[in-house]
Amino acid sequence: LGLLAASVSAQNGEWQQCGGTNYSGVKGCNAGLTCVPINDYYHQCQQGGSPPDPEPTPTDPTDPTDPTVPSGGPGTTLRKDWLWIRAVAAPNFHKYMQSSPLLSEGTAVLGSHTTAGQFNVIDGQLVQLVTAPGTGQKVLYGNVSQEKSFDGKALAVTFSESKNTYGTFGWQGDGLTWQVAGISRPNLSAWYVCTGQAMYINLGNYLSNTPAGCADQTIHYYNDSKAND
Repeated sequence: LGLLAASVSAQNGEWQQCGGTNYSGVKGCNAGLTCVPINDYYHQCQQGGSPPDPEPTPTDPTDPTDPTVPSGGPGTTLRKDWLWIRAVAAPNFHKYMQSSPLLSEGTAVLGSHTTAGQFNVIDGQLVQLVTAPGTGQKVLYGNVSQEKSFDGKALAVTFSESKNTYGTFGWQGDGLTWQVAGISRPNLSAWYVCTGQAMYINLGNYLSNTPAGCADQTIHYYNDSKAND
């Protein structure tokens, strides 16, 4: 009975990893928490949220048909003139900006350092490098939705092959900012990270009237050769 009780209680707490490709640790969450997929490689225990889809049957990591390993990409060593972008506070400490699906058009998210994207701000555009060294340069652009979310508190951000036409990105120190004519933001570097780790621009005050299911964050560039956790 003692061994049974120990095995039942050996669950993960809030914000701990609970699953993902190649993850071999404890996969359950404590009562009241759900194992939420952040990306293919990292699932996290959170309050609320939707449980992850069943994990695929493991495949040979050298198999070129493995859908969990994106082909190409800039790699895990930072390329010249590019930057990692990450959060530096709980609950997303050292979670890194990337697109979902990885290296493709889709939602801007914060995820594991193992799948971190490489970015820069060029002429007011948030640019993500998605090609491997020596294969030319293909990029995606951070696009800001003009349609407000969360009762007018936020704007969603996605990545697209088309340039952003709404507002401009920039740096304030090492913090990523966004601004547009007609919207006065109290904090140009305020962001929300919400269900599914989706990123939104916070139009209001930092740490004030945060929408349910979201966390206030600022995100910052990091230029070491490797993304770390």
